[in-house]
Amino acid sequence: MKCTILHECRGRIRVHIQRPYMTLHQADILEYYLRAKPFVTSARVYDRTGDAVICYSAQRADVIKALAGFSYDDKSAQALVPEHTSRELDREFEDKLINSIIMRCVRRLLLPAPLGFAVSVFHAMKYVREALSSLSKGRIEVSVLDATAITASLIRREQKTAASVMFMLGIGEMLEDWTRKKSVDELASVMSLGVDKVWLHKPGGDVLVALDTVNAGDELVVRTGSMIPLDSVVVSGEAAINQSSLTGESLPVHKGEGSYVYAGTVVEDGSVVIRVDKISGSGKYDRIVKMIEESEKLKSAAESKASTLADKLVPYCLAGTVLTYLLTRNAMKAVSILMVDFSCALKLAMPISVISAMRECGKRGITVKGGKLLESVAKADTIVFDKTGTLTHSQPRVAAVVSFGGNDEAEMLRLAACLEEHYPHSIANAVVEEAKERGLDHEERHSTVEYVVAHGISSTVGGKKAVIGSYHFVFEDEGCTVPEAEQSKFDSLPSEFSHLYLAVGGELAAVICIQDPLRSEAKQVISELHSLGIKKVVMMTGDNERTARSVAKAVGVDDFYYEVLPEDKANFIKNECEGGSCVIMVGDGVNDSPALSQSDAGIAISSGAAIAKEIADITVSAQDLYCLLALRTISSEMMKRIDRNYKTIISFNAALMLLGACGVITPTLSALLHNSSTIAITLASMRNYLSDEPQ
Repeated sequence: MKCTILHECRGRIRVHIQRPYMTLHQADILEYYLRAKPFVTSARVYDRTGDAVICYSAQRADVIKALAGFSYDDKSAQALVPEHTSRELDREFEDKLINSIIMRCVRRLLLPAPLGFAVSVFHAMKYVREALSSLSKGRIEVSVLDATAITASLIRREQKTAASVMFMLGIGEMLEDWTRKKSVDELASVMSLGVDKVWLHKPGGDVLVALDTVNAGDELVVRTGSMIPLDSVVVSGEAAINQSSLTGESLPVHKGEGSYVYAGTVVEDGSVVIRVDKISGSGKYDRIVKMIEESEKLKSAAESKASTLADKLVPYCLAGTVLTYLLTRNAMKAVSILMVDFSCALKLAMPISVISAMRECGKRGITVKGGKLLESVAKADTIVFDKTGTLTHSQPRVAAVVSFGGNDEAEMLRLAACLEEHYPHSIANAVVEEAKERGLDHEERHSTVEYVVAHGISSTVGGKKAVIGSYHFVFEDEGCTVPEAEQSKFDSLPSEFSHLYLAVGGELAAVICIQDPLRSEAKQVISELHSLGIKKVVMMTGDNERTARSVAKAVGVDDFYYEVLPEDKANFIKNECEGGSCVIMVGDGVNDSPALSQSDAGIAISSGAAIAKEIADITVSAQDLYCLLALRTISSEMMKRIDRNYKTIISFNAALMLLGACGVITPTLSALLHNSSTIAITLASMRNYLSDEPQ
């Protein structure tokens, strides 16, 4: 691609693309192509001017080489662009806003007064119809107030005042529509698939392949905790599918042979072989948008309160107008009150405050699925942490493999990896990664694997039952034993590590020692959560008492529970909520899903299991836990801003009404001040909540 360098400084360059015209899609292709480069810290492409601004951390030559090698026809570059981007939506709003302003100027400057009055009457009919519709249903809403103000102005031959009111109302409706669509678009985008690899079902055994290599008609295996990657038909097996992202259903749906399953849903329990029906999951985005639009989950209590309050205040505004006229017999004073209503500011400032918070969270690696969840985070007084992958690093490492019964260490690690690779959990990932680093390739030697939530995995190898998992699962549930004469070896296993037990044929074959290092920031984050108003921090883990106590002491939690099952976590949270607490749950595994669902705000770590991220209300970056502090701060500041907005809107508009009733200001000035304050408060609501920029 040919381009001209317009300006550059250290780490930043602005170029102009040498082509006569750039489409919105072409701008997206170039922008996502540049963002995908590891040395590019940020990139922005302006389709109108054909310019691109690139900030980079490597050598200037790397950027030049990337630009020179770019092509709009490159399939790999096109694949980087999400199914939907916000560029088209933003452009649609910009065009509508500009056209509206141009038409307003044209009518004021060029139309003669009689024709301008006729145009205003024509446009006023829309507001009159809405008011009549509201009255016919027995409701006195904001539309009645708007229509009354516009009609009164026209009757008084105040055409400019009526036109100004309608113009500002139109801009308000446009802003409200854009913020709603923008929030839905951003939310639907973050709920898109994050599946890179899938298990391709072959006669000789399952093979892990890249998702983009799958074709229609291919058969895939999807097991507990994994996401359905593409719209498909179940060929064999049975599973409980969580479809909440598409339908809003809280309970999983049973799927068997012949059932249709949709991309983006998650296998909560069971295992199925599916035949791919559609390569593109394009229908998923539209289904998500429909679900969000029909769901009240997106709307916070503050937004609902603002909308309701705006309508409730209408009768009082009308009553004030009538009373002012009866007392003063001055129509201008009465109309001055009609020029002011609480609707625009209340209905715009509140949702924009929420959307601004969600947007800022997104920039910091925090995905929030609805405004009311931020309210829950703001008022939460209790937070419950899972240990593994949450307070500890999401990528634990294998420290040692201790074999028993004369088994070969490498072979036992190979078998463990063979079993564990089917399930997305941080410890399973550690076993698979260790086998890979040791060069231990493995073929599928086992039969169908069964995942037992919070316990382990069971299968058959060479005619013998093979199990891998916790001490409770292997020795108590499955009744496995330690080989004779090796009890002392078993008792001397290093206590500083977590242990994963592998048994074959009812006898212990190996113990895999997992190094599960604490996050260096965990103690500081928990301390600062206390300073931000969290009264109780609890850690819950399936580990033994010794390990749990050590971690709890190191990070400074208020209380901890060990050897807990998924239902124990959920019951604890349920009891806390029933006791009047507002509870946040932070976890990353399949076994955390019931607790995440039970809490007021469930937070999943982005590197965790698909089912955890699906059920959770909020997803945070796995990089560190500082984002929890940002989430709490943004949520609290959002509630403070909403409270300030309420006080400002009510007091300022009430003052305008009083000044209008006293004749201090004219109806035109009243409308100007009211509309100006609405825009000012709305713009103020768009500001960031945190002063520091996300890293």
